[in-house]
Amino acid sequence: MILHEGEPIDLLDRWEGAGEVIVVDAVSSGAPPGTIHRLDPLAEPIQTALSQGSTHALGLAEAIELARALGRLPHRLTVYGIEGERFTAGDELSAPVRAAVAELAGELAGQLGRP
Repeated sequence: MILHEGEPIDLLDRWEGAGEVIVVDAVSSGAPPGTIHRLDPLAEPIQTALSQGSTHALGLAEAIELARALGRLPHRLTVYGIEGERFTAGDELSAPVRAAVAELAGELAGQLGRP
């Protein structure tokens, strides 16, 4: 397992040769805070409503579409977006978001066969 924090464009190099990739990111679509969105960007592009307001030069949705255009998508790609509540630098996670993170972490740990 490889963890990555930083610019989404860097993911293209990280995905090289990967059989399966799972991405977890914060989203702001107007859904209630803590909502977990499960997306299959190999089946359809990520809705722009889920990738608004990125602090990155190139957002995750754009990086995925660039990878698609370049033929550099992994064989399996799942994106989980956790609906945020506050996006101000230095803010801590709200209770609903913290609960969603714990829930998703447990689910993914089970899928990956880790305690």
